[in-house]
Amino acid sequence: MSVQSLARSTPQLHSVEGVLGFTQRSFEPVFSYAYDPPPGVPRTNIVPDERRIRIEDARPLAGDLSLDVEGFAVVRSPTAVRDFWDEAQTLGHPEAAELVKAATGASRVVVYDHTLRRRIDGADDRSAEAPRQPATRAHVDQTVRSGPKRVRDLMGDAAEGLLKKRSAIINVWRPIDRPARDWPLALGDARTFTPDDLIPSELRFPHRVGETYGVAYSPAQRWFYIPDLQPNEALLIKCWDSDAGVARFAPHTGFEDPTTPPGTPPRESIEFRTLAFFD
Repeated sequence: MSVQSLARSTPQLHSVEGVLGFTQRSFEPVFSYAYDPPPGVPRTNIVPDERRIRIEDARPLAGDLSLDVEGFAVVRSPTAVRDFWDEAQTLGHPEAAELVKAATGASRVVVYDHTLRRRIDGADDRSAEAPRQPATRAHVDQTVRSGPKRVRDLMGDAAEGLLKKRSAIINVWRPIDRPARDWPLALGDARTFTPDDLIPSELRFPHRVGETYGVAYSPAQRWFYIPDLQPNEALLIKCWDSDAGVARFAPHTGFEDPTTPPGTPPRESIEFRTLAFFD
């Protein structure tokens, strides 16, 4: 079954115009450092490409969005976590695992990481003095190479057996305390991206090298957002899937919504990263 066979038409929707950060195509390997690089080495060689594009309101489609078609979905997900800044590991991880299980039918889900974000004007995303900031460049967290490697790194001796069946990496993204009206998330419809749009990029850490995709702009791409995503809702985002017959990658990024009212509190959010395994 191909992704094209899963396609369905969608109506004309209300939209906003927002500036998204894309990555220019390059003939050289692309990289970024997640820490201070060695002397004389740039932090990144990514050449940014900002574009003002139409981002459609997916609220009218919310009940039909699918991880295996568009690559993302929105679900109602009340949480028992009172303070994600304190309880993300102990309560948020098992809660996110159960959410992905229920939404996908996976037989096993492992939450292996989470990132908390609180937007602060002018803050550096990787500064030790400030929390992580909203992403400003369209990306996918994994690639065709790094997805299986993540399974092997995390699942040890069980990895090869798990990789013989379907596995996927799915993020659970949700706002904290208030709706995500400030700097919401833009999500790309996986059906409208080609492999040439996805640019492998090394993400260099002190003790390991990961790989993500940057996204090159194409006018064929279609972008959506969920306005005012509520704290009792969550976005599920496909970051890699071993099944080539469904949506495998959903590009995403934060963006400044020009319709956000002045004085709106800065966005706080959390994303859980999960491995999902299927029988």
